[in-house]
Amino acid sequence: MLYSQASSASTLHIPDGFLSVLVSLVFWIVSAIIIAVALRRVQGEIGERELPLMGVMAAAIFAGQMINFSIVGGTSGHLLGAALATILLGPWSAILIMTAVVSVQALVFQDGGILTLGANLFNMGVIGVSVAYASYTASARLLRRASWGLNAAGFVSGWFSIFIAALSCGLQLAWSGVSPARIVLPAMAGIHALIGLGEGLITAGALVFLSAARPALRDRARAGNRTNRGVFSAGILFSLLLIVLSPLASTQPDGLFWVAGQSGFLDKARSAVYQIFPNYSLPGFTNPALARVFAGTLGLVIVTAVTYGLARRGRRDVVKKPREVE
Repeated sequence: MLYSQASSASTLHIPDGFLSVLVSLVFWIVSAIIIAVALRRVQGEIGERELPLMGVMAAAIFAGQMINFSIVGGTSGHLLGAALATILLGPWSAILIMTAVVSVQALVFQDGGILTLGANLFNMGVIGVSVAYASYTASARLLRRASWGLNAAGFVSGWFSIFIAALSCGLQLAWSGVSPARIVLPAMAGIHALIGLGEGLITAGALVFLSAARPALRDRARAGNRTNRGVFSAGILFSLLLIVLSPLASTQPDGLFWVAGQSGFLDKARSAVYQIFPNYSLPGFTNPALARVFAGTLGLVIVTAVTYGLARRGRRDVVKKPREVE
């Protein structure tokens, strides 16, 4: 039963029961502080006309995370998306995007725990984005003379975002006492080094596509309203396509749950205290694949709206601040 649940869970989404209450609360506080800073800093990265792009990026990441790909060893992985969001929209915007995606997954679809949500936001949002930004910036500078340099930098940032986020998760597990660091860290590092290859290839592939289709967007240049509407529409259609394909995703347990099974703490996972649309399903559907598609489509709408709302809130705070000083 636990492995069945794991197959639909997302890589690095920690369920309740895996972390101690103290560790969970610490990372709730840390994540909340950083998200608050991101709300204030986002205006320096993106203009009013680019706000919809944050929504469509969140939708694409949400949809991409519903498609697990099999890797060796009987486990699976999928897109994290932190690197791609960081490269295209900058780190502060990417933190808000990942916050919306991970929060909706936990609160609406019971993908990841409520108590552990702060740790999941920290690993996938804060660590994933920060590592992606640092590794992409350094790699792009090092490889700037090569025609393929930016795409290679995208691969590097994607791989590191997965790998370091997995180590962060491993440390949280060790600090919680569920598994010794000497066991859980090598296990998390080994399996997510492989999953990171998929993340890197997807990130680099997306950059190659954008280089041909929308080079200005890839370089984070400011586009006009018409361009943004076109990108928004294409992004939503692509996200819907991923949702339609999501029933074909691998049913193998993801990296974290595979490690939990191998390391002997899988039975510590606890079900959510409430259920809305657990495991991306909707009531009233007898066909699981159709239920997943409709649930995923609902998720796209919610994630897009939440991301847009967060970005708007950040800009309102910035506009109000000078008036309050005066």
